[in-house]
Amino acid sequence: MLKKISIAFVVLLIGIQFIPYEKNTSNDQTFDIAKSYDVPDNIQTIFKNACNDCHSNSSVYPWYSNIEPVGYWMNTHIEDGKRHLNFSTFTKLPLAVQNHKLEETIEMVENGEMPLPSYTNFGLHAEANLSDGQRQEIISWAKDQMAMLAATYPADSLVMKRRN
Repeated sequence: MLKKISIAFVVLLIGIQFIPYEKNTSNDQTFDIAKSYDVPDNIQTIFKNACNDCHSNSSVYPWYSNIEPVGYWMNTHIEDGKRHLNFSTFTKLPLAVQNHKLEETIEMVENGEMPLPSYTNFGLHAEANLSDGQRQEIISWAKDQMAMLAATYPADSLVMKRRN
């Protein structure tokens, strides 16, 4: 019985290698954050190394993403990250949402919640481990962008409306 279960498990693992999924490689930058916001090179570099794989339309997949079920797990993780914040579609959002996303970015980086530990555990994606200085750069940048929005647009346009 155990032998039959083991064989079925191996057949299943081999079989799922041939079921494709759509990778996050469109790289559509039509509504990219840099289109409307000042994103200096140092912040772009941090985003590229620590954020964009899960928070943009262009992920760089490591070799092991081609082994299933790891690839499925990573793709689900990327889609979830983009659902929360997608720098590639950022300027498509209403101003109040953009302002709120900047505020959330500050909170997540300040609290060390981003990047996720699962992204940097075991030495994977070591370039995504943010130093305290890099964290502060992101926080300062996001606060500057929020200040720019506050100076440019009416205050009521930057407030999230309550849903009834």
